[in-house]
Amino acid sequence: MSEPVLRQGIREHLGQFSLHVLLVFATGLTIGSERTVVPVLGEDVLGVESFFVIGSFVVSFGFVKALLNLYAGKWGEEYGRKPVLVLGWITALPIPVILIYAPSWSWITVGNVLLGINQALTWSMAINAKIDLAGPDQRGLAVGIDEAFGYTGVAAGAWLTGVIAGRTSLRPEPFYFLAVVVVLAVLISVFLIEETVQFARMEGDDDHYDADLPFDEVLKRATYGDRTLFAAAQAGHVENFVDTLFWIAVPLYLTSQGLEIAAVGVVVGVHSAMYFLQIATGGLADRIGRRPPVVAGMFLAGGGVLGMVLVEGYLPWALLSAISGLGMALLYPNLMTVPGDAAHPSWRAAGMGVYRMWRDAGYGVGAIVIGLSMEFVGVAAAFHVTAILMFLSGGIVYLWMEETHPDFGTHEPPAPATETIRE
Repeated sequence: MSEPVLRQGIREHLGQFSLHVLLVFATGLTIGSERTVVPVLGEDVLGVESFFVIGSFVVSFGFVKALLNLYAGKWGEEYGRKPVLVLGWITALPIPVILIYAPSWSWITVGNVLLGINQALTWSMAINAKIDLAGPDQRGLAVGIDEAFGYTGVAAGAWLTGVIAGRTSLRPEPFYFLAVVVVLAVLISVFLIEETVQFARMEGDDDHYDADLPFDEVLKRATYGDRTLFAAAQAGHVENFVDTLFWIAVPLYLTSQGLEIAAVGVVVGVHSAMYFLQIATGGLADRIGRRPPVVAGMFLAGGGVLGMVLVEGYLPWALLSAISGLGMALLYPNLMTVPGDAAHPSWRAAGMGVYRMWRDAGYGVGAIVIGLSMEFVGVAAAFHVTAILMFLSGGIVYLWMEETHPDFGTHEPPAPATETIRE
């Protein structure tokens, strides 16, 4: 008796797909709850005077998230998406407690190690589960929806905690909200989410060859063995400097210019809110290809960042914040779709994990570069450095990245290292 055929498509799995959308929104809320309040908390409450030390909490987050991204994809293939997702949310449970009671900045840094684990495991499994359910015809749309709702959560978290802090205090009130989000996410992950890895395995079984690759081969191919995938990895690495800038430098720069904390939350939130457009930009890339929106997004985001230190005033800052966010909306989901296009379903989660590792290492490296720029030159220098690096990285994408869209792409991934033709 033949096994039942598994059907893919967002409409066919709308219930589970919607739950994963809700969970990635919660993932965004979790990290967004730190965006406005924590840098100012370090300076005003915990007495941290060094910009580089303030940036250290993002360094710990970035490198931990990068490493766990690498293995999250591998674990997702071996053990399934749901167990990794549940583990990621359980890891977040101590974070609100640490933020509320931390007596020194070192505690905040430790809390961000847990945040890095949470973000790596939950967001990696959220995106892979959506791709599993959607299938190859709606891959770009699935990634766009995932990133749109995730970063809308970041924006909402930054705005809400800014409002709460403005009306009450920098702590503990903003982090009560975070505690509620984490507990609800744990309950949804444990009791409502179903496994999806079987859909990826079905896609792999439908192919005419066995393309399983050793993990070290996936790591090499997705890093430097393919020029297009290298271009995507370096662009993902550098574009996270922009996200880091809005996490560390933008709140401190705006408050130094006299902007109130609630208004800072709006400016930071506007940037992340533009990421909601990824629903449109991910679907757009399904129709015109991945490369055009990525190239445009790199230069637009860099230009928006540079413009923020060339203007003055709440509305101009909000506008430039939105422009940089629009650039990120164009490039972010479509860079991630590149390894999704190029990888065989049997190692797609691992390949995307390698990309996400290099991308999120940009948080750590970006925090070091931005922190040193602020420490030794000035806060505005961090904006100039980030913009220049975005322009240089965008140039590499323009010169080296080939189109990977399966319908009209020019990119041909190298043949698998071990290929067995089926009879």
